Amino acid sequence: MDFSHYQKPPEKELETKLTPEQLKVTQHEGTEPPFRNQYWDNHAAGIYVDVVSGEPLFSSLDKFESGTGWPSFTKPLDPGNVTNRTDRGLLMSRTEVRSAHADSHLGHVFDDGPAPTGLRYCMNSAALRFIPVEKLEAEGYGQFLPLFQPATGNSPSR
Repeated sequence: MDFSHYQKPPEKELETKLTPEQLKVTQHEGTEPPFRNQYWDNHAAGIYVDVVSGEPLFSSLDKFESGTGWPSFTKPLDPGNVTNRTDRGLLMSRTEVRSAHADSHLGHVFDDGPAPTGLRYCMNSAALRFIPVEKLEAEGYGQFLPLFQPATGNSPSR
């Protein structure tokens, strides 16, 4: 899946495709309420993609319970699909996370996450669309199916 030629639609078009909450979060750096969003407590296997472009962002395999009320991940699925920039809003400096191709505001990354990365990618559900593992192939994300296959090792013959 190549997003290098992706062209983000004009905001007027996005207004017809996104909910008001999705538009506020992705295009105007909004934040949804904690514990009252779609994916904070989602435990299903699959991937999370940008609600605007569909670029793959995070895997359920890297999701963890942060206690913050937002979906949190230890790392991006494909680091080339996320960018970071300094956010000096709220009278402090934070690291904002955006999708690389659609330039959607996703959330922030903090250095208080668990091993192995020590990072907490704290994302807004409104910026994401979840694709369950059983729909990956049908929705064009079949290349991620091997992530969810059990590791098979050859046992020594007896």
